[in-house]
Amino acid sequence: MDPIQENQQTALVSRLMKACGGAYTPETRRKYYISGPQWAAAYQGQALFHAPTRPPIGFEEIIRKFAEIGVGYWTTHDTDVIPTEALGTARQWEIVDRIGKALGEHGLKCSMVTTETFFHAVWAAGPAAESPAIREYAKFRVSNTVEIGHTLGASFAVYWPGSLGYYVQGVVEETEALGWYADALNAACERDIEVARSKNRPTLKHCLEAKPFEPQAEILLPTSDAMLAFIASGLLKHPEMVGLNPEYLHELMWGAAPRAALARALIAKKLFHFDINDGYRLKHDVDIGIGLVNPLDWLNVLVLLRSHNYTGPFNLDYKPPRTTSQWGVFEVSFPSAVDRFITLWEMAGEVSCDPIIQEATEALKAGAAVQEGADAEELTRAHRELLTLHELIAHRLFQILIGQHRGRVFIHA
Repeated sequence: MDPIQENQQTALVSRLMKACGGAYTPETRRKYYISGPQWAAAYQGQALFHAPTRPPIGFEEIIRKFAEIGVGYWTTHDTDVIPTEALGTARQWEIVDRIGKALGEHGLKCSMVTTETFFHAVWAAGPAAESPAIREYAKFRVSNTVEIGHTLGASFAVYWPGSLGYYVQGVVEETEALGWYADALNAACERDIEVARSKNRPTLKHCLEAKPFEPQAEILLPTSDAMLAFIASGLLKHPEMVGLNPEYLHELMWGAAPRAALARALIAKKLFHFDINDGYRLKHDVDIGIGLVNPLDWLNVLVLLRSHNYTGPFNLDYKPPRTTSQWGVFEVSFPSAVDRFITLWEMAGEVSCDPIIQEATEALKAGAAVQEGADAEELTRAHRELLTLHELIAHRLFQILIGQHRGRVFIHA
């Protein structure tokens, strides 16, 4: 193949994208509770060791692009769209008004807002720092985000306490810091109750998002399980308002099983919101698009959520690769991520009613025919062949993933 001229490259990508097939219409995509984050679409490819590879892009253009793709919901951090120095001022409300108009013009809804408590230098010691003045500022920030959320019609507020921790040991008294962090959440919930009453709206669902490491060396609430314990600790004045926003990769990063973490949140009735992406165990937060690394695991995750009637948002919290152009972000990254999610979600529904999986599962739950009072050896012998169904079920899931259950096979000539 000859070198591809610059003015021919977008046409090549578009042609090959269409040749891939399997795309859903924007109307179909809007039927799913999929939200597009401002920060993901505006990500310029920068990182600790990486310079930006894409130019900046504003929220009006991102909202327009999401509308064209068929992403029906938009999410944002406060400072994704409002400069830090403008927070709480008249300028803030001017920007919020512009956001509302853009959302209305393009038929999107704001589903979630979140507060940046990790990037600005003011958070060097975290949102629950020793300084009372910084802690008061943290209360202002989360309470202000609650007001923004209500104004934009959001239903969820998310908190990622990534800077709640320390770099070196002995400088933080953990029980104090957790209490101070609870104070900020209490302020947000109390402000929420006030604003919701004044606007005749339901209160927001406040969602904690765990991450095992980054940016601090040690994190005080590193996992969803730690956050469940924190919610139940008695430190929160309104624990019924607070739940979880697990992120798939954040659970995977520390070597855990995201599906198991989601199951524990479901049991606690605290699975409010879900950030979807992909990546690798025991690695940094690379935020790859859903299904590109662990498609079989993702299928199993969605089987679990469908079987428990999860109806919350699926937030596309991932970073389009640095190798993708800004044009490619909206032509390839987001459309393909949405379509992979829809395909996996519908596959999960197929798994739930697959007759082979159903019969195998029912047989395992029925157990073997044994006499009352059978000892360990008799129980082992009675179930030896039956337990082979575990591997058979896994094989069937793989068949459904690749379409082999519909007769798809690969044969070399």
